[in-house]
Amino acid sequence: MTPLSRRRAASHLSVLAAATLLTTGPLGPVAGAQGAASVSPAQATFDQVNLLLQQEYGGLSTVDRVALGREYQARLDAACAPTPTTCPAEKAYPVIEAELTALGDEHSFFQTPEDFRDFVASATGGNRRQFGVKLAPLDGENRVVLEVVPASAAEEAGLTRGDVLLTLDGQPYTFAGLRDARIAGRTVSLGVERGGSPLTVSLTSRDSSTRDLPRLSFAGAAQNVAVLRIPTFLAGGGIAQQVHDLVAQARTRGAQGLIVDLRGNTGGSLAECDSSVSAFVPAFTRVARGAEGDDSTRVSRGTRFENGRSFGSVRSPQLWTGPLAVLVDRGSASCSEFFAYEVQYAGRGPVIGSATAGVGNTATRIFPVGEDAALQLTILNYAKPDGTPYPVRVTPNVAHDGGEADIRLLTRGQDTLLNLGLQALASAPTISQDQDSSRP
Repeated sequence: MTPLSRRRAASHLSVLAAATLLTTGPLGPVAGAQGAASVSPAQATFDQVNLLLQQEYGGLSTVDRVALGREYQARLDAACAPTPTTCPAEKAYPVIEAELTALGDEHSFFQTPEDFRDFVASATGGNRRQFGVKLAPLDGENRVVLEVVPASAAEEAGLTRGDVLLTLDGQPYTFAGLRDARIAGRTVSLGVERGGSPLTVSLTSRDSSTRDLPRLSFAGAAQNVAVLRIPTFLAGGGIAQQVHDLVAQARTRGAQGLIVDLRGNTGGSLAECDSSVSAFVPAFTRVARGAEGDDSTRVSRGTRFENGRSFGSVRSPQLWTGPLAVLVDRGSASCSEFFAYEVQYAGRGPVIGSATAGVGNTATRIFPVGEDAALQLTILNYAKPDGTPYPVRVTPNVAHDGGEADIRLLTRGQDTLLNLGLQALASAPTISQDQDSSRP
């Protein structure tokens, strides 16, 4: 994955409220040309990152991290040679990025202050200036609307899934043009094609919450299949409670099957994800392996047990017992991969789509470092109780990677993956209401 896609696919994480500034390096007396007496902002940031690498890393990389730190310390010394005691933090950023690349763990990476601000807004449901629309490329610069966030500026403007954006203020549409308008809060006129017919939409970005809750719709010839769209597992966003509540709604509406749509879900909180899975899988257990040893998590009927102790539950937990299918794509990452894998491992229903992003066997934490920057670091890797490691990515039971062909069909109102999900429900398994309802 690219650095940008990795930032968007931040794993099941917790953002630390503060970080202690370090005045000595983790590599001993030869850690820097200046020593510990007076370190520059660049050196302080570098030292923080390397101490975290030594003390907190719990990933699968076998690289000698002490030797790695010494190698990149020499590079930082060279970069800061003109101003060794006042070298700005920005000088350390490319050195740290290169060091983390050399670590060989694509889940661990550095976030500049700008990256970190954007990440925090997305991960915590904070406000930012946005349109509330997700787009996919088609034919060069043109874009197709994949999703419109409820109550967003895009929904109020009338954009819908499958719309093709062709022009912006009378000129050919460009992503850069729309981005600049979003940042400036400037109203734009979009030339849109919908179902082969042209129309014009006026759109203005605004500060709004990034919180995007699960939602329910119905599909199929008889409109009796519930489609549960989960766009994110935002930490603290009430995702799991909403999932259980929507499963209850689906049952009340008499749904005969249920499809969970995780396409483009880049993850969030593993706790929210686990409790969400428990609306479909009666119980499951996972072992977290980290620098300080192993911990066991068992999840059953909306409640998580950490080493036998209860840590959080949902109100009125549900268990969907009917036919189930899960939709994924290459954008499904982190704990959405955990969701899909738990369903697949339990034999609860088919996973349909393309192989997922590849962040599905570890957990990361965000550590603030330096001057408003951050380090996303792998702190755990996961296995089943028998030692079987979780897969890096989920391989679907029904493989389909339609790419551009599917995007074109979407502009005609056809959702190929959803249709495959509807077909798969005919042979998907069911379970009994009291199956594996035991508690530890």
